[in-house]
Amino acid sequence: MSPISSELRLRPKRILLVAPSLRFLGGQAVQARRLLARFSEERGLTVQLQAVDPALPGLLAHLQRVKYVRTLVTSLIYWTQLLWRVPRADVIHAFSASYWSFLLAPVPAMLVGRLFGKRVLINYRSGEARDHLTRYRSAVPLMRLAHTIVTPSGYLRDVFSEFGLPAMVVDNFVEIEELPYRERKQIAPRFLSNRNFEAHYDVATILRAFACIQAELPEAELTVVGDGPLRSDLHALAAQLKLQHVSFTGAVPPEHMPALYDAASIYLNSPVIDNMPNSVIEAFACGLPVVTSDAGGIPYIVRDNENGRMVPAGAPEKLAAAALDLYNNSALALRLANTARAECLARYTWDAVRDRWLDVYGATEHAVRDAHHVATATH
Repeated sequence: MSPISSELRLRPKRILLVAPSLRFLGGQAVQARRLLARFSEERGLTVQLQAVDPALPGLLAHLQRVKYVRTLVTSLIYWTQLLWRVPRADVIHAFSASYWSFLLAPVPAMLVGRLFGKRVLINYRSGEARDHLTRYRSAVPLMRLAHTIVTPSGYLRDVFSEFGLPAMVVDNFVEIEELPYRERKQIAPRFLSNRNFEAHYDVATILRAFACIQAELPEAELTVVGDGPLRSDLHALAAQLKLQHVSFTGAVPPEHMPALYDAASIYLNSPVIDNMPNSVIEAFACGLPVVTSDAGGIPYIVRDNENGRMVPAGAPEKLAAAALDLYNNSALALRLANTARAECLARYTWDAVRDRWLDVYGATEHAVRDAHHVATATH
């Protein structure tokens, strides 16, 4: 246990998690919900969630159906709630994506946090960080509103360092007790994809790879979990490829995902931009062999032929070939899955990240003190 964590536990801390609403599915919301639940169990900590997309009350709810008006009204309520809740917190923990989402969600939280002299950390989670910071140079000084930058991967830490922004790493974690683990000593031709239907997740490559798989294994099955703006395009592509035994489930709540992981034999993942996908480490936890593209931060958690199979992004034939290798070699699939499971237990559970989060809050406090001392000395 670090000295900072020990010091932190001696007195109460009030944490305000600023993150997407739990009523919507997505990686940020899932991690926020897990942190909220775990911190609520910690002695000496109180935690609240401030949704960046608060539900509007009464008749105002109808305005959230109107484009642009929705953004304006939601932002006004969000700012109002921040001004009420931030003064009652010690640490403002703001989740962040890229581009407009960065401006609309974490930036207001950081500004209000600074206004009230609170300790502010930004938890940046988007695989689009390099493009974001390159195209929008004003984002770099805005990042410095935070006393501490936290990322879930060494990949993003390295990206931030390119822009002179130091970052700490705390990995995503899974609720290991809720995920069913089993050894797959025989690999059935049942494949699973679990990504939202956004262009950068490239679920189309999964469908094209499955067409190659089904050419060899006509009985193969594919479950496609997710939803998003490309829904109709992906359904049309599946029809165009004449795929059989494909099930589009739509968005699935996290509590219903364990059964889908358990039913599958190989997990497929094919983004062209990514950071640290929750679904990959969930597959690790379940003993489900992973075949993935090498986009963004994925090489920081997957090593080809050690704890999974990894192929170039946008290469459906190579994705299919790697998946078929595992299907045809159960011993290899089991070895990779066992290694991945062991790494998940060591790195991606609450026990593995708990003290690191407490250290982050302590480091944030020390950063505020240092800034205060510098300001006092200057004056």
